[in-house]
Amino acid sequence: MRNVRTRVKVCGLASAVDAAEAVRAGADALGVVLAESPRQVTLTEAEEIFATIPPFVARVGVFVDAPVDYVERAVARLNLAAVQFHGSESAECCAAAPAPVIKALRVRPEFDAAEFDVYRGTVAALLFDTYVEGVDGGTGRTFPWQSASPLPSWVPVIVAGGLNPVNVGGAIRTLGPYGVDVSSGVEERLRQKDQLKLHAFVAAVRAADEEVRQ
Repeated sequence: MRNVRTRVKVCGLASAVDAAEAVRAGADALGVVLAESPRQVTLTEAEEIFATIPPFVARVGVFVDAPVDYVERAVARLNLAAVQFHGSESAECCAAAPAPVIKALRVRPEFDAAEFDVYRGTVAALLFDTYVEGVDGGTGRTFPWQSASPLPSWVPVIVAGGLNPVNVGGAIRTLGPYGVDVSSGVEERLRQKDQLKLHAFVAAVRAADEEVRQ
């Protein structure tokens, strides 16, 4: 029995309209991609996306091996609650970050969470994403959830990688993560979210939460 509410993060936002709809759907956190990606936005665009976001909804910026001064500028300008590092950032880099760090790790078939104990004490959370050669994230593909089980007990874990309204319940029932992260799984097209999918995704998360509480 798990009496924990799974947090929902909607990432890859590219418009204030989609950000507002994600909030209405019940998202706990919103993410903008500030690294090279088809979903990348500028700091000015990110400001516009976050302009009307209410308090208690966390703002997250996604980076890939970004210069320290750029991360610092983004945190200050966007009032980020956390930074999500998707590159090869070291534990030392995470410890020196200007905001709590969500460190993304890509799950390979031989994945062993114990090898990432090096990040213990330097990150606020880990994010497990799907490993695809040469791609830092946003692949739209799931990974075998059992390969990441059991999750590390020393840190909150967020599950990402190809989640959508149909399969997110299975991820929650299998892994019982602290949170789930969705991007392409709730898109109508690249850089545009689908309102129905946003609401269906959050509803599926809440339904899975109720199920695992039984």
